[in-house]
Amino acid sequence: MNAFLDIRQIAKAFGGNQVLEAVDVQITRGEIVGLLGPNGSGKSTLLNVITGFTPADAGTVFFDGQRIDRLAAHRIVQTGMARTFQLPSMPTRMSVMEVAMAAATAHHGVFGTLLGTAAARTTERAARDKAAHLLNELLLTPVRDLPASALSGGQKKLLGIVCALMAEPRMLLLDEPTAGVHPNLRRDIVAALQRLNAQGMTLVIVEHDMHFIREVCTRCVVLDRGHIVASCRPDQLASNERVLQAYLGSAGAHPLEASA
Repeated sequence: MNAFLDIRQIAKAFGGNQVLEAVDVQITRGEIVGLLGPNGSGKSTLLNVITGFTPADAGTVFFDGQRIDRLAAHRIVQTGMARTFQLPSMPTRMSVMEVAMAAATAHHGVFGTLLGTAAARTTERAARDKAAHLLNELLLTPVRDLPASALSGGQKKLLGIVCALMAEPRMLLLDEPTAGVHPNLRRDIVAALQRLNAQGMTLVIVEHDMHFIREVCTRCVVLDRGHIVASCRPDQLASNERVLQAYLGSAGAHPLEASA
């Protein structure tokens, strides 16, 4: 079976620090893959390489058969891949709805809007309708007219997902979507991601919350010091010696069980 996302021999160093070395990951369409590893293992760097924010020193990335590792980040979005960020920054003078609309403009271009054509007005109406639908799906309709900067941390992460979805991606990559989020909003995020996957979205999630990983992911890929050390089901993590060594330097304890 051909991989939907095919990462081959990716390497990245910053100065003398080799952050990624010969990383191979293949993800099939419809999976929910958790990208795990201790701090400094290379997770965020790999996410940035995949999405065009950091150039790789070596290796290739193919998405749905198209090579994307030489493309700029906005071009990668146009291929059908979008991402969220661990600490989404929201403007102080824009409402939640305006931020979602701005995401549509960022993804699809501003020239038509500047020209003020009938087609542009139709596109704007469609984008507004889509934004309203997504805000409703992610339970943000009650705050749609509030300043985006006034949202809680969890609501900002939900809005970040809305902004990514405005690009109509086929694969969504999320960077710690539940970190620092209130338990009630965490449940909303879990439900939203499960709905997206049920609708056909492929998801890659960087996350430390092992309960979340077990609840949501179908497979886990574990990085340690820039190398892939495991690719397994979530329920196999606690019995994988290489995973235990990555987190503790010893196979004698079971931190992944304790964090459930």
